[in-house]
Amino acid sequence: MQEPISYFYKKFGIKTRQIDEIVCGEKYVGVKLKNGNIGVCATLFQKVDLKLKEFEKIDINLISHRIVANAYFNALLNYDRHYEKQIDIFDEIDFGKYRNIVMIGFFGSLTEKFKKADINLSIFDLESKSSKIIDINRQKEFLAKADVVILSSTTVFNNTFLDIINSTYENCRIFTLGPSTILHPDMFKYKNIHKIFGSVFKNNDRELLDIIRNDGGTKSFLHIMQKVCFEG
Repeated sequence: MQEPISYFYKKFGIKTRQIDEIVCGEKYVGVKLKNGNIGVCATLFQKVDLKLKEFEKIDINLISHRIVANAYFNALLNYDRHYEKQIDIFDEIDFGKYRNIVMIGFFGSLTEKFKKADINLSIFDLESKSSKIIDINRQKEFLAKADVVILSSTTVFNNTFLDIINSTYENCRIFTLGPSTILHPDMFKYKNIHKIFGSVFKNNDRELLDIIRNDGGTKSFLHIMQKVCFEG
């Protein structure tokens, strides 16, 4: 399969007439559709200042366009179903029964839960300066042995997603995670994707868009974010 942004662009296209607003901040981009649905995507501090008129000529090879496209697909696709499970990943998955757990993308609060539960975790992140991070040059080595991978959905927009999942062995279970997650059943067509954990927001949430506009990150909108989960 094509990587996800290319795949969903080919399948659904991007209809800019559906978009009401693109909000760009330092840490997140938000796309609000005219029906009130809002999708978000982290920027990992990539510079994004894209106006709707510019987005009409999308180039999915440009990182800024990929970030906005990711947010658009979240707004377009994440509200198509009722989520029976509204739950945190640590409460949904019994990580204690796994031996080799790899986290791609540093999730601070989740890492603390693993520490308190005395569950070993190997973490890789290109941006974080935490002492807990393992040298990125060893990532494929660890992925090849992993029985579980907690995969940040920011790997979709930065185009490392396919390389990462294809580095896992056949019986590995991959859980995608984060507000940037595209919550669509076709994500389960990718190798080893077992459950996807993402976020939805209330319709026309102005508070969320204001937080993004003012450079707020995940912690700033946790109180208005609904964590959801579903599996194929």
